[in-house]
Amino acid sequence: MHKAALLACTLAAAISASYAFAQSAQTGPQNQAIKSEDSNNSSMPVKGANSFTQSEAKSHISDKGYTNIGTLHKDSNGVWRGTASKDGKRVHVTVDYQGNVNAE
Repeated sequence: MHKAALLACTLAAAISASYAFAQSAQTGPQNQAIKSEDSNNSSMPVKGANSFTQSEAKSHISDKGYTNIGTLHKDSNGVWRGTASKDGKRVHVTVDYQGNVNAE
């Protein structure tokens, strides 16, 4: 009797596990952690824990065509903020945790 109960439990666990694998996975959050190379995920800085170093944030800004990048400071929302030049104009720039670069 014990062997039959053990076999039944094992079979039930195997069926349950195979059913779990057959279900489709969730797609995750709508706001990706990393932006695409071509465009920003947002036209405004996105609040969140930013793991970019100041040097990495400057690289993101430079990659978008900005020059003369000043000192950057990370604000309480995790957004790097500073100034840079583009097309002969000095502007305020931001880099959020997703890597979005925006001029303000």
